[in-house]
Amino acid sequence: MAILKILAGAAMLIFGRQLFWLFVGGTGFIVGAEIATRIVRTQNEVMILVIALGVGILGALVAIFLQQFAVAVAGFFAGGLIAVNLLDAFNLDATMILALAFIIGGIVGTALVVALFDWALITLSSIAGASLITRTLDLGGGIAIGAFIALVVIGIAIQAGLLSRKKS
Repeated sequence: MAILKILAGAAMLIFGRQLFWLFVGGTGFIVGAEIATRIVRTQNEVMILVIALGVGILGALVAIFLQQFAVAVAGFFAGGLIAVNLLDAFNLDATMILALAFIIGGIVGTALVVALFDWALITLSSIAGASLITRTLDLGGGIAIGAFIALVVIGIAIQAGLLSRKKS
């Protein structure tokens, strides 16, 4: 499971804007895994994988057929996950606070994706990919923050380079 999360995170980090369906599917995978562990409260690796893959595949299929809608939904979930991960980093995991942070982060993520499509996809997919990688590796405190920031910068730089090549 950890290898799949790291690979999904790396793919989102590098190709999130180019392959928007991958970003949407990867975000769905992350949300599915979070749902399985936090809401369904299962530790069964197979059940977590089935739920995560199901939500990820559903997200990717919706992205292929309903691009704008799927990207807006992915922006909502990515923004929500980013907000929840930030609270987790500060050990704030009260259910009401997490739910509110997820909703506020989701609204911000959706607004960014709709207003600034390419750059929002680049930024959100880089943050989501970096978050997935660093959380999966379970690095401690300062190392996790440093690795997260470095991965976000690398992801944005790679995707920005790919975007500028495409527009040239």
